[in-house]
Amino acid sequence: MSSLTPDGGAARAGAVDLGMVLEVDGVALVLDIREGGLPVVVHWGAPCGPLDGPAFEALVLAGVFPDAGSEVDAVVPVSVLPELSRGWSGTPGVSGSRDGAHWSPRFRVTGVAIDGVPVTDAEGKVPAPGGRRILSSGPASVRVLAQDDEAELTLALDIELTGSGAIRSRAAVRNVGDDVYRLESLMPTLPVPLDADEALDFAGRWAVERVPQRRRLGVGAHRRENRRGRTGLGAALALIVGRHGFDFSSGEAWGIHVGWSGNHVHQVERVAEGRQVLAGGELLLPGEGRLAPGEEYATPWLYGFYGRGLDALAAQSHRMMRARSQHPRSARPVTLNVWEAVYFQQNEKDLIELADAAAAVGVERFVLDDGWFGARRDDRTGLGDWTVSRDVWPQGLHPLVDHVRVLGMQFGLWVEPEMVNPDSDLARAHPEWIMSARSEWPLTGRHQQVLDLANPDCYAHIRDALLALLDEYDIAYLKWDHNRDLVEAGTGPHRTAGVHGQTAAFYRLVDDLKHRHPGLEIESCSSGGGRVDLGVLERTDRIWGSDDNDPLERQRINAWTAQLIPPELIGAHIASAPSHVTGRTHTLSFRASVALFGHLGVEADIRRWTEDERLQLADWIALHKRERALMHGGTMVRVDVPDSSFAVQGVVAGDGNRALYLFTALAAGATASMGRVRLPGLDEDRRYRVGIEALSLRGLHGNPAPWQEDGIVLTGRVLGGVGLVMPSVHPETALILRASATD
Repeated sequence: MSSLTPDGGAARAGAVDLGMVLEVDGVALVLDIREGGLPVVVHWGAPCGPLDGPAFEALVLAGVFPDAGSEVDAVVPVSVLPELSRGWSGTPGVSGSRDGAHWSPRFRVTGVAIDGVPVTDAEGKVPAPGGRRILSSGPASVRVLAQDDEAELTLALDIELTGSGAIRSRAAVRNVGDDVYRLESLMPTLPVPLDADEALDFAGRWAVERVPQRRRLGVGAHRRENRRGRTGLGAALALIVGRHGFDFSSGEAWGIHVGWSGNHVHQVERVAEGRQVLAGGELLLPGEGRLAPGEEYATPWLYGFYGRGLDALAAQSHRMMRARSQHPRSARPVTLNVWEAVYFQQNEKDLIELADAAAAVGVERFVLDDGWFGARRDDRTGLGDWTVSRDVWPQGLHPLVDHVRVLGMQFGLWVEPEMVNPDSDLARAHPEWIMSARSEWPLTGRHQQVLDLANPDCYAHIRDALLALLDEYDIAYLKWDHNRDLVEAGTGPHRTAGVHGQTAAFYRLVDDLKHRHPGLEIESCSSGGGRVDLGVLERTDRIWGSDDNDPLERQRINAWTAQLIPPELIGAHIASAPSHVTGRTHTLSFRASVALFGHLGVEADIRRWTEDERLQLADWIALHKRERALMHGGTMVRVDVPDSSFAVQGVVAGDGNRALYLFTALAAGATASMGRVRLPGLDEDRRYRVGIEALSLRGLHGNPAPWQEDGIVLTGRVLGGVGLVMPSVHPETALILRASATD
């Protein structure tokens, strides 16, 4: 196969010549490392079957693109870090220079290991007859070491196929020269076929997160940049490409997600030569990639998902997350957060009464929100002064914490450690700790500035203030907020760009707190759903889906957030009526039905609810507790419906014995009914009794279906392929369907 060497010449003696075939759960990842070049993904997608040496070489040969004319005189390998020096005409995987020189690296592989075991010798050679070796494996982690002697750079690449079928990759570049190397970008890359001609990603804003958007692809790059210093309310979340019209259940699709909580890039690019790739990584601001001699920069993980239909990609992500050692194993406690109940009007009497009401309906975690500290009586003052306000809490938080614990609930506390009000003792004492790119402070956001956690003194002050609270009080949970974009986020005396350092410091701070307080759980909240990514979830235990608890909006937000995040990690609360964000009023049944399918909570002053409303709430919480093992461990399914006035989603138990589905009438449709509703995911050959959960029928207005009173028994094949007609209901109504195997 000497004709496939990058420079068109014969194989060099001693060069790595290795093929790897990784396959698990319907996903294959085929890697080719030859003639010292970086790994090339020959195939990522459906399984290829057994690949011995000749079959592997044939697969490689079948993917070689012909010279279309007026191109380089060599085969162009598109590696996991595509290189300009090897003929790639698109965005390079590595971009940087030494004061303008050495801007086109050409890496040579020096070593390969699988699951930590080297498969090359000390000289980087493959110890096999003829030098060629084909390795096959299931889930595996591949590490590739490479270097460019001329550019004076070394490279470490990690590529993993996880047990769920998801893949992840990252790269680390080290400067081994004697002068500064200025790295501009480092983005791992994955190939996708040209017939994946449609892209899906997400947009949004405060209280309107995860709005799906689609576009057809052509030559060029569709690039989603985030420069807000946090994951972002309007972040792409994931970039998914597939054959035009791919939906929840059909159509091949490939997706990526950058697991990083700061600035980042998701990109799909098609070049005129006929190649198309997905790429992603951190978006480095000027100077953030400056590598002094001996320094290294490592990318965040780039996650990749493949399957038929969006639900298959979501299932890969959920299984991968649930397999983590740090994934929550205990039942997710039903939470009451006091924000919409009292806002800043905190006092001991009211909150003890609210705790009593919460315990009476079955709440398991009571969270005290903003307003307990310093001079924080509104959102303009006191942020950053993390000592309990004696004006509001004369005896400290002990009376409330002790009362909550006696009631059998966990106690949680709201904090926003990365931010500060200019009107605060901390800002007055240490104005130099506020991030700024110029001689004056940046524009405020939410009346806040950002603390420079990369400053060791600032970091230690905030860490110690939080540890003092955790040491004094029995706090099981921190609701960790982050309400401001990082605008002009400069760090240090020279005010250099500091988003990367700030994100790393935030991660380190969470790690420090959890190390000192094992078992502490932390929610990632950021103006609602502004810090939702797999990087933050390496360290935290829950994300807040949105500040908007209106079930009409939350139905969409929750369903699309779950494209990446398992439902048990998505906070979803039964809130007040009317909604404090949209002003809409919905029935308790609708509010509870939607919240039931996430990590359930309550966000309301339930002391003021009627006795009947509190009894209903207790019933909904009891239902959630009975079913949360299913909803937090089963397989999520979503249904493609012809009328956007309706939505259907559900969760199916791993053994196929039962399932719960949420049918939502979002608006008045053009027709009175959406026709037959399919209930996918069930065992086709088993029979199931389908009925409507009685709680969701309370106060229902509309015309019942003939099967509604006694339920109906049908096979999984009929339910998933044919479906059944739902009751006629008013807009903004939800019904919960239960399917139970009759055998």
